[in-house]
Amino acid sequence: MKLVIGIIKPFKLDEVCDSLSNMNIQEINVADVKGFGQQKGLKEHYHGAEFFVDFFNKIRLEVTVSDEQLAQTVATIQCVAHSGEIGDGKIFVCGIN
Repeated sequence: MKLVIGIIKPFKLDEVCDSLSNMNIQEINVADVKGFGQQKGLKEHYHGAEFFVDFFNKIRLEVTVSDEQLAQTVATIQCVAHSGEIGDGKIFVCGIN
């Protein structure tokens, strides 16, 4: 068994969950998280004031899959969550007993 942890953009959640459901993966845990990657934040302007956004809203999803489902699960999350922009996210795989 493997635990697949995906950090994705919030607007991709429904698409990823639908794709995983189509693979007969029924148990998915989801949590709102904040973080940053290589871009280390960015400067925003709001009503003429400049401020720095250092943490971005992301979704963390956790899926437990069999070893046979691992490759397809990772490929599905990667393909569906990809937007082509900076900050698409990360995928981590952990072994579980």
